[in-house]
Amino acid sequence: MGNKKIKSDKIGIIGTGSVGSTTAYALMVQGIGSEIVLVDRNKEKAEGEAMDIMHGQSFVQPIEVRAGDYSDLADAKVIIVTAGAPQKEGETRLDLVQKNTNIFKNIIGDIIKYNKEAILLIVANPVDILTYVSMKLSGFPPNRVFGSGTVLDSARFRSLISSGCEIAAKNVHGYVIGEHGDSEVPVWSLTNIAGTQIDKYCQICEQPCKGLNKKEISKQVKNAAYEIIEKKGSTYYAVALGVAQITKAILRNEDTVLTVSSLLTGQYGIEDVSLSLPAVIDNKGIRNVLEIELNREEKNAFINSAKLMKDVISKLDL
Repeated sequence: MGNKKIKSDKIGIIGTGSVGSTTAYALMVQGIGSEIVLVDRNKEKAEGEAMDIMHGQSFVQPIEVRAGDYSDLADAKVIIVTAGAPQKEGETRLDLVQKNTNIFKNIIGDIIKYNKEAILLIVANPVDILTYVSMKLSGFPPNRVFGSGTVLDSARFRSLISSGCEIAAKNVHGYVIGEHGDSEVPVWSLTNIAGTQIDKYCQICEQPCKGLNKKEISKQVKNAAYEIIEKKGSTYYAVALGVAQITKAILRNEDTVLTVSSLLTGQYGIEDVSLSLPAVIDNKGIRNVLEIELNREEKNAFINSAKLMKDVISKLDL
């Protein structure tokens, strides 16, 4: 089936579980997009979520949120995929891999029947593996298939530093790269506040603290999802805000740097695997992936993360 002309601000969301529905709500509240189509195999669930969100339309900028089918995504600019088996307590993101790969074979197949020009934003876990799987299954160019990656991990990282330093999180600049998962790499060497490297900032900030416990913060960032899942069953608020931020960067052509998961093409000698690095996002997707300067320990950890992901990919039934 031929493509309709792409609408520059139409968004599709596949999956209306906690992450998908909260993402739709976050997009609506922030006035991102003019039309959001919710697609779910449980159509009544999608209809109910759309109704609930639309009942608040008088409080926000004009927007249409409705339930639909894959055919309704034919002219969508961005298609966000949150559908998949959820991560359960005691289960790692990688435990989900083949289960969700099989689900994605159907999802991506249904998308490309109607739309071969959209940008695919993958959110379901394990996001790095499913980003790679989606690119292979869709045949889309790498700049138009990427995952939410470590955007959330980087936000958690900044939040914890913000709390420790008593500085607004928006003034903390730092990244978590690699896998969105257990092998992720906090880039402490480049983390800064007010242009000052974090260690030096702690020496001049004149606060009573004795500096940041880097190992503890890194551990808390890595284990945050496990702790939240143990306490409330699933994570969705912060990731929805992160996905909204990525979507806004695309639709508004922001040239924003975000740590999305994308296909590596030789960065640090790594290729043919999807991992997170800072990337410039515009209305065509990923403009370029930045090979930032890492210290030796960070670079080795990133390479190790890539090896782990490649090993998982090699065992997939694609």
